[in-house]
This record gives sequence, structure tokens and C-alpha cells, in this order.
Amino acid sequence: MHDVARSQSHVENHFQSSDAVRDIVIGLSDGLTVPFALAAGLSGAISSSHIIVLAGLAEIAAGSIAMGLGGYLAARGDAEHYASELAREQDEVVTRPDDEAEEIYHIFDQYSVPRDSAAPVLAALQDNPTAYVNFMMRFELGLEAPAPNRAHRSALTIATSYIAGGLIPLLPYIFVNPSSFIPTTTAALKFSVLITLVALALFGALKGRLLGTGTLRAALQTSLIGGAAAAAAYTLARLLNAAP
Repeated sequence: MHDVARSQSHVENHFQSSDAVRDIVIGLSDGLTVPFALAAGLSGAISSSHIIVLAGLAEIAAGSIAMGLGGYLAARGDAEHYASELAREQDEVVTRPDDEAEEIYHIFDQYSVPRDSAAPVLAALQDNPTAYVNFMMRFELGLEAPAPNRAHRSALTIATSYIAGGLIPLLPYIFVNPSSFIPTTTAALKFSVLITLVALALFGALKGRLLGTGTLRAALQTSLIGGAAAAAAYTLARLLNAAP
């Protein structure tokens, strides 16, 4: 009775890193970093917030399209690779049954399961060709069936995340006004640095929490990478602008 109660109350909390989460991470991380570095670099060369905003928006548009297209092509490539390997496995379980059986034994041998214990599993799989092929795809090749319309969803998720991240460092420049609390591009740069570093830290902390790598470590890592990129762009722009 107690064993049943314990088994019913036992819940294992494991984060399953889905493709959607990966796409959000890719889009947000690049969206926060690249436009941030661009705006900082332009701030070191020009004083027009209007030009900085226009350049930033153009970069966000181009970057989101490029990143989304990259995600689409990657997902399409994964789907085509899976389909090709699936067709090959479907053929091999019919035309090369002995070789496939040895591969099953080899898979179980990696887990220290002897052949006589693996034989009933092999027989059950041979009676169910669809399960047999799916088993080989997962445990022999390490491939999972891609979700339907994965390529389109990946492109949209990455592009949207890139836009959302890219707008954050540009916000202070949009509100530059001599009579406001952000009177110059220099002030806008300071605000941009502040809010972007906070956003990078929060994003890194959330990513670290989800992936189990440590919130503080991930927050510091993303903040340092984004800050270093912006500092390098700003310094280079200042140096080139000061050159005769």
C-alpha cells in the first residue's frame, strides 16, 4: 500500500528542451546582441538618433529574415534527412533482416543486456514493422520524427524572437528629445546599455534555469558576451571616426 502511494506521488521533473525553446533562444540571443552592438557602434560615430534608429530597424528587418530563413532551411534539412533515413530503414528491415537483428543485439549490448534477454524484444519488434523501424531510427541513428510544419514554425519563431530582442536596445534612441529625460544619443546609449544588459541577464538566467546550467552563471555569461560585443563596436567606431 505504501509502495503504491510512493509510486503515485513520485514525479520526476525533467526539462525537455523542445525545438521551439531552442528557436526562441537562438532568436532572442542574437536579437539582443547584434542590434545592441550596432547601435552602440553608431553612437560612437554619429550623433543623430534618427539615423541610429533607422539603421537599427533595417538591421532588425534583415537579421530577422536571414535568421528565419536559416532556421527554415535547417529544419527542412533535418526533415529531408529523416525521411531519407526512414526510407532506408524500411527497406533494410525487409531486405536485410539478419543484419538488422544483429544491430538490435548490438544496441542492447551497449546497455549490458545479453542476447537471450534481447531475443524476445527482437521478436516482438519483428512482428510490428512500424515499431521496428521507429526503434531503429531512434536507438540506432538517434533520430526523432520532426513535427509537422516544423520548418515554417521554426522560421517564424526565430524571426519573431529576433525582432523582440532587437527592439529593446533601440527603445532609448526612439525617445531621444532635447526636452525629455533622454536629451542626446549619449544619454540614449547609457539607457540602452542598462536595459539591454538587464534583458540579457534576465534572458540568460531564464535559459540557465530551464536548462539546469545555473541561473547566475548563465546570466553573467550572456551579459558579458553582449556587453563585450557592444563595447568592441563602440570603441572601433570611435577610433575610425577620429582617424584623419
